[in-house]
Amino acid sequence: MSTPVRIGALAPLSRPGWAEAGQHLLAGMELAVRDALASGGVGGRELELVVRDTAADPQRAADAVDELAEAGVVALVGEYHSVVARAVATRADARQVPYLCASSVIDVLTEQPSDWVARLSPPQSRGWRVYADHLAGAGHSRIAVAYQAGAYWAAGTRILSDRLAVTGIDMGAHTVASACDALVEAEVSALLLLAGHPEPAIPLVAAVRSDPRFEGLLVGAPAGQPEFPQWEGELGAGIPFLRYLPEQLGPLGLRVEKELGAPSFVAYEGYDAATVLTEALRIHGADRARIAASWPSLVVDGTRGRIRFSRTPGSTVWQWADAPVQVVDRDPASPDRFRVLRSGDGVR
Repeated sequence: MSTPVRIGALAPLSRPGWAEAGQHLLAGMELAVRDALASGGVGGRELELVVRDTAADPQRAADAVDELAEAGVVALVGEYHSVVARAVATRADARQVPYLCASSVIDVLTEQPSDWVARLSPPQSRGWRVYADHLAGAGHSRIAVAYQAGAYWAAGTRILSDRLAVTGIDMGAHTVASACDALVEAEVSALLLLAGHPEPAIPLVAAVRSDPRFEGLLVGAPAGQPEFPQWEGELGAGIPFLRYLPEQLGPLGLRVEKELGAPSFVAYEGYDAATVLTEALRIHGADRARIAASWPSLVVDGTRGRIRFSRTPGSTVWQWADAPVQVVDRDPASPDRFRVLRSGDGVR
């Protein structure tokens, strides 16, 4: 019996990582592999995911890349947290192992241009500009961001500041009570949560919503956390966030939706990433260099549209330029229903 083709799969499956997102990401990747096996595998060989939990730790993720490279995986796929994906991309480039980033958006994945790394998720600068445009179009010209230290949150703040007047509230230097006082002084119409869950996001939102000084204040979370039911249960509906789905799913997307049971957009990203790698393996074989060289020639029908990679301005990796972007919220009258507030660069 021939040995299976092995792909290294990376996801945050334990705290302090966003484990719920990691589980959705892995569920999508695993379904794609099952579908690949059902249709003959890769050149008659079985396909196997070798899963590693990154736990949102860049060093742990980089060590996992080393381990998986030594173990002979032909490629790497996955990851949700942006700073972790950057560590994975940097180490994968150094080890010359192809890496397809599924669900991380920070613009700079590698400091230098890399032919070994490709990405499905849209760059943060694109998605967060769409979010800023939505806020501006809804009349929010002055906003506050409750942020924690980190490259991802800092990059998001810079993007928002290009379009809006932004007051930063450093949650590392504030208590919830003093953050509320700073919010009053800022005289803003919206507060964005650029901070971790459950702390400090939940107590901050609870304080804001119980304080009569903030009647009518919009609470937003561009990073997409309210996609997951836990956020809705703890923070309530009506919080605009970024979601990477098209307005309508095609036949493949609808089948995956049925198989996974109303999955998050992260699960679709996982499915698409594993499907793209499977196609690369079927066409070009289980050779790392040939897989990496195939990024610009691949054309794959995924759950969210036709996927092809190009070099977009400012990117150091191969990028799916047409990845869908939406601003949505959960309908307060029916929290299981998502309302599309803005799609791509247009208003609904």
